[in-house]
Amino acid sequence: MDSRIGYDDDFYAWTQEQARLLREAARERLNTPIDWDHVAGEIEDMGRSETRAVESALTRILEHLLKLEHSSATDPRNGWKASVVEHRGRVLRDLKASPSLHGKIDLPDVYETARELAALGLAQDGLTLHDLPAECPWSLELITEKGWWPVNRHGLD
Repeated sequence: MDSRIGYDDDFYAWTQEQARLLREAARERLNTPIDWDHVAGEIEDMGRSETRAVESALTRILEHLLKLEHSSATDPRNGWKASVVEHRGRVLRDLKASPSLHGKIDLPDVYETARELAALGLAQDGLTLHDLPAECPWSLELITEKGWWPVNRHGLD
């Protein structure tokens, strides 16, 4: 990894590089009282927190996209759309701040959780987990595309 990655250019990549450099310094046995390995671990954890935040927002987006596509209910639709807009904004900002996070997102795992959450909410429509696609039907690019919505199976907007 390029050690010239800047904090403001890609926060996640910066955290991983700084942790690596701290561990290298620790191996050189510098005569300082710093707990290098734990400091490096804490910096790595900051990067992992970024990944978890993006995956959490993606879970909410996917849950609500599934509900928008499969639900016959009209009243909660605007709330689901508002949630998607809010969480898309979060994901897009985080991915812009840390472009290397793209490769860290486990979309199949995120989708599995979102699918379970959506099924719980769709039970009122008589749907179960097995009524939803087993695999994520959308790409990350489509999921985060502003203004994109899945077609509702009941003809609702």
